Amino acid sequence: MAPVKKSDKKATLDAAAWMFNVVTSVGIIIVNKALMATYGFSFATTLTGLHFATTTLMTLVLRCLGYIQPSHLPFTELLKFILFANFSIVGMNVSLMWNSVGFYQIAKLSMIPVSCLLEVVFDKIRYSRDTKLSIGLVLVGVGVCTVTDVSVNTKGFVAAFVAVWSTALQQYYVHYLQRKYSLSSFNLLGHTAPAQAATLLIVGPFLDYWLTDKRVDMYDYNSVSVMFITLSCTIAIGTNLSQFICIGRFTAVSFQVLGHMKTILVLVMGFFFFDRDGLNLHVILGMIIAVLGMIWYGNASSKPGGKEKKNYSLPTTRQQKLGATSDSDEHRDKA
Repeated sequence: MAPVKKSDKKATLDAAAWMFNVVTSVGIIIVNKALMATYGFSFATTLTGLHFATTTLMTLVLRCLGYIQPSHLPFTELLKFILFANFSIVGMNVSLMWNSVGFYQIAKLSMIPVSCLLEVVFDKIRYSRDTKLSIGLVLVGVGVCTVTDVSVNTKGFVAAFVAVWSTALQQYYVHYLQRKYSLSSFNLLGHTAPAQAATLLIVGPFLDYWLTDKRVDMYDYNSVSVMFITLSCTIAIGTNLSQFICIGRFTAVSFQVLGHMKTILVLVMGFFFFDRDGLNLHVILGMIIAVLGMIWYGNASSKPGGKEKKNYSLPTTRQQKLGATSDSDEHRDKA
């Protein structure tokens, strides 16, 4: 009975972590859309820097309360993570500016095969036929939902390429660092959030001015817009934390595949709050296909051989490898 109870507990925690991420991610998108569309706060990179500054304050409070224990992350590893993460944020913003919405969505969809490639190359993961087909069905469904006009130019393609690869590497690296250095989600955020906040708050105003031709310090701040900025930063704490929790418990690929459920929820919420004409038969058909693909992926990847690691090893010392054996077993077949 003990293994069954342990399995049930894990499933419950997995579901709770995923729901936490879905609720906070959808919530922050809705709040940010209202902030930018209704109140004209179009400084996306600076806002992201404020998100990480707020998250940094949360980690400092938790450290003072004893919920975050001292941990070590080499500076070179932190630097690589910050480069991947910041190029992801900047690349996405620039890609959205230089590309059509349709090509931007296609670029976001390509993160799944790129994440799969990273797992195959670095983690020696093998996917079953059903797992591959289910991923393909999710891509088709989300594509039907979101991809409309598709046009691309050279600089837009370069921006999308940088955005896709840096995002995939950042998400892969979250899982990698947590396992290699035995870091909890809180610990990893404690290392990365301050560095991201500092760099984005320095670069953000200049990048936003380049993208929008508007200065963040000249924005007409009022009580309502400040309230929305504060709400966005508060929700961002949960979004940043839940991303690390989910990628740590699952994998970057599973996070991407199941993450498109958030895309569908955003479309539905957008229909109710913003665009009444946005939900049509074409979009609903895409949603159904995508959800069926996600259900198929969950079943296919959890079966024996659905998604398994072959000859997996991390570049650590012999003592670290021996100590991490139980952790690697626990993370096997997380999807």
